[in-house]
Formats: sequence, C-alpha cells, structure tokens
Amino acid sequence: MSFLIDNWYWLAAAVVSGIALLVPGLGSSRAGIAVQDAVRLINREKAVVIDVCSSDEYAGGHVAGSRNIPLDQLEGAKNLPSNKDQPLVIVCATGSRASRAAARLVKLGHQNVHVLSGGMGAWRDANLPVEKTA
Repeated sequence: MSFLIDNWYWLAAAVVSGIALLVPGLGSSRAGIAVQDAVRLINREKAVVIDVCSSDEYAGGHVAGSRNIPLDQLEGAKNLPSNKDQPLVIVCATGSRASRAAARLVKLGHQNVHVLSGGMGAWRDANLPVEKTA
C-alpha cells in the first residue's frame, strides 16, 4: 500500500492514459447495422443511403438509389440531406470507410447515422438490388 501512496503520480498517469486510449474509440465508433435493419430504415423511415466509395467503385456497383459522396468530399458535399434528423445509412465496400464517414457526419450535426455492417459485400450476399453506372 505504501508503494501506491509513494508513487501515486505513476498510478494517476496510468489511469489517465488508459482513459485517453478508450475515449476516442467510444465516441467515434459506430456499431454497424445488419442488411435487414438497413432495408427497414430505407423502407419505413425513408433513410438516405450514402455510398462513400470512390466514383470508380460506385460505378462498378452500388445500392440502388444511393448517393455517391466519396469520403474525402464529405465535408463540402451539397447532396447531403438538409434535415439532420433524417436517417442515413452509410455504405462502402467493406464498412471501414463508412465508419469514418459516420463519425464525420455526426460531427457535421447529423443525428441518425448508421453504418451498413459488411458494406457492399453484405448487400450483395443478401441478393439486394445493385445498380451500375456507365
């Protein structure tokens, strides 16, 4: 016990560094939603699907009716819904870029942001409509 009292500053530093490591992960990570839940949001709550893939990836196949806003163009995008409470389903090829995009959208003030778990791969595996553009 005297060791902890004599070295309280090391204990405090360990606790603070542990909290600093946990907080960014808690705040910015978004649990993905299953394909079925995304379809429900789209059909029942008129969710807007935002595909954050590059233009080339988007042209190769995307969720039918989705909007393409590449991740690096998200902040200045003009085709985001003006209603910040409208549900958004964020999609990319695998889900990794979508998670980063969701965190950015929350910082931009959007309240109802969801990441499609598994990305386009999961969408295709569920045999849901995919569009291609020329």
